[in-house]
Amino acid sequence: MAGLVVVDTGPLVAALVARDRHHAWARAQFSSLTAPLATCEAVLSEAFFLLQRVQGGAGKLAAMLDRGFVEVRFDFQDEREAVLRLLRKYADTPMSFADACLVRMSERTRDLQVMTLDRDFEAYRRNGRDRIPLLKPR
Repeated sequence: MAGLVVVDTGPLVAALVARDRHHAWARAQFSSLTAPLATCEAVLSEAFFLLQRVQGGAGKLAAMLDRGFVEVRFDFQDEREAVLRLLRKYADTPMSFADACLVRMSERTRDLQVMTLDRDFEAYRRNGRDRIPLLKPR
């Protein structure tokens, strides 16, 4: 397994919502991984939004952040040009802002995996040509 795991919105939400179809997979992954997991603020924004209607969901996500299980390790302002380049390149997918930030994180850190439920990551390429190592359900 790669050194760093970068987590997308889907697995965060799935781990905290018992009725999510990927709940068991996400919980198993989180319990087997060494903290901290990395992410970006865009992913957290999406996750908090999706969890607002789940009783206790936002609080559970906040607790993961408080414990340091998930950390923000991305600064858009520092990576603005690269993220905007990715958004233009994948405009036909379309690529979300959060996905662009995660792809950029994968370009900056060689030894990582992106934990996602999103099939679009199979099409994205880091540095224009390299597959992104993924941690996803089979």
